[in-house]
Amino acid sequence: MNIHISMYRWIGYAVGYVFITSGVMKLLAADFKGIFSSLAIPFPVESLFILALIEIACGALIVSNLYVKQASIPLIFVMLGALYITKLPLLLEKGIVSFAFEARLDIVMLMLLLVLWRNSPGRI
Repeated sequence: MNIHISMYRWIGYAVGYVFITSGVMKLLAADFKGIFSSLAIPFPVESLFILALIEIACGALIVSNLYVKQASIPLIFVMLGALYITKLPLLLEKGIVSFAFEARLDIVMLMLLLVLWRNSPGRI
């Protein structure tokens, strides 16, 4: 087996796992409704539900190695939105060190999504 293909699939499994579990937790944990209500986004409960469905569906497609390029795109926007809405205020209020620590998973997931998007031929 080609090592490139093997590593690509492992990255897909890891990325899919993170988004599937994150989406499921958004649906099951009541804390997320409060968190989303405190953010400056319209229709926080509905946005939470839509975001959870996007994370679960796109994560499942990536884990299944189906439409990886297409499934990566909405998740890239999810990560950019998360960085902008929840982490950028930390940078402005607490500085670069606090931002770097709090945004570490978001930045790693964004980079891995870009790797999947860039290296995916579409549907494998």
